[in-house]
Amino acid sequence: MTSISLPESWRPNLEPLLQLQPLQDLDAFLTAEERGGKLIYPPREHRLSAFELTPLNQVRVVILGQDPYHGPGQAHGLAFSVQHGVKIPPSLVNIYKELETDLGIPRAAHGNLTRWAEQGVLLLNNALTVEAANAGSHQGRGWEQLTDAAVDAVASRPDPTVFVLWGSHAQKKAARVAALRSGRHLVLKAQHPSPLSAYKGFFGSKPFSQANAFLQAHGRGTIDWRP
Repeated sequence: MTSISLPESWRPNLEPLLQLQPLQDLDAFLTAEERGGKLIYPPREHRLSAFELTPLNQVRVVILGQDPYHGPGQAHGLAFSVQHGVKIPPSLVNIYKELETDLGIPRAAHGNLTRWAEQGVLLLNNALTVEAANAGSHQGRGWEQLTDAAVDAVASRPDPTVFVLWGSHAQKKAARVAALRSGRHLVLKAQHPSPLSAYKGFFGSKPFSQANAFLQAHGRGTIDWRP
């Protein structure tokens, strides 16, 4: 796959996959779509932002999303995050509500979660691209090979890590990682923060305080969850 260049810390785990057929096919698909005039989000320069902002050896928390936002100017490579100046999406509004209830952190006026990523929170979507106005359109196109390997890479490390799994999709993705069941990591499961499901178990789940308590107990500091 020639259209992406992996950050140094992730290369040993992920670069071999770029030569495999699913990623080669994905590269050809994205190139053809863009040449055909279709808008793909996020732009190429932001597609690996989760890996660029959160080196493998610094990952302390993993939050899994499904695919990027499909509206103009929203997606910038971090799950659940949007660019500054963009209206905060409903799922992130609910994340902020839970953050306020859990840790007393006032709701931010923006939806950019870069500060989380820079502190070791891997905000990883299952698929790293999407066609404009077509949610889920790049699921099953090959990104899963790469993002599954990224989850494997984190789970295989000896550092105790928190996996925050919101919704059945994220939970299924992480269930394949044997190391998650070894007791070394903390796995937090709850309903997705979407307005359709947040009141069925997301609100009140206290993921932020639980993550910090675990990290502190294992000598990995805490996350400043202010966006």
